[in-house]
Amino acid sequence: MKNENEVVSQSEIIIEYFKRNPGRDIQHPEIVDWAVSEFKKRTKKILRDPDRQIRQLAQSGFLIKVKKGIYRYEPSLEHKRELEDFSQAQKEKILKRDNYKCVICGRGIKNGVELHIDHIKPKDLGGQATIENGQTLCSQHNFIKKNLKQTETGKKMFIRLYELLKKENNKELLNFCIDILETYEKFNINGHIIWKR
Repeated sequence: MKNENEVVSQSEIIIEYFKRNPGRDIQHPEIVDWAVSEFKKRTKKILRDPDRQIRQLAQSGFLIKVKKGIYRYEPSLEHKRELEDFSQAQKEKILKRDNYKCVICGRGIKNGVELHIDHIKPKDLGGQATIENGQTLCSQHNFIKKNLKQTETGKKMFIRLYELLKKENNKELLNFCIDILETYEKFNINGHIIWKR
């Protein structure tokens, strides 16, 4: 921990607070209020976008995102960080398994599309870097998935497909989509995304 006369970065100030409170679920306003005040006290500057700093710490695996607006630092997990990033060999196996194409849209390098190796279960929710937890996504779908949970992305995709199939009157695939979307309803998954028959 730096003393108060040393220069401190925005992320360091946030990390410091979580390290002072290990194993505790911390609500967003608590960390932001402390970090903004402490950063100003030490640097005489304004802490810019603490939300982004917290998100980046969660995405890097330093913090666990317990649920929206609540984060936790678990010191015991720090030695496992290397398990959360795919090695180059793992990336190559995942790309090969997925035929060097995005698993959502089917586009790949031959189409001029940049490919990413994505965690199906995100790192900030405890997802590890295993072949089974990896998938190939184009940059567009990787961005969408970062902003939506995997199940939300899937439900929206099936709703769009359902609407298209209704217009085309493709009964076989339409019934398939209905079965999938009814399964979302049966298990009460992503009920905030409305599906209209």
